[in-house]
Amino acid sequence: MDAVRVRFAPSPTGNLHLGGLRTALYNYLFAASNGGLGGNNKKGRLIMRIEDTDQERTVPGAVDRMMKTFNWLGIAFDEGPDVGGEFGPYTQSQRLQHYRQYAQELINRDASYYCFCSKERLELLRKTNGGYDGLCRTLSQRFK
Repeated sequence: MDAVRVRFAPSPTGNLHLGGLRTALYNYLFAASNGGLGGNNKKGRLIMRIEDTDQERTVPGAVDRMMKTFNWLGIAFDEGPDVGGEFGPYTQSQRLQHYRQYAQELINRDASYYCFCSKERLELLRKTNGGYDGLCRTLSQRFK
């Protein structure tokens, strides 16, 4: 049987809610039913990766409270910020250099581009147009 890796990726923008807890429990049970959980078993792995890229809305202490909840429930992660693992770091903001490399590759291939719009302009476009209008796509290469 191939290895099964399931991920729970909460955002620390508040307390853990019931829907997030349910998702973590389903993943826990799925990993366990595929021969996982416990020691170095590679068949079924439960991974936590903290999605903390929305730094403005991050609530201090949210990750600690979440981990205490999982400990209280007896849900242990095979990999994550508190236990490590071979695919770390397990907090998105600590992986920025990794992502920059791939973003630069996309820019170099003209598969992506820089956006110079203000946060206010982008928010207005979301409300009035339903999304980004591609303005910066047409800027000359010297701006990229």
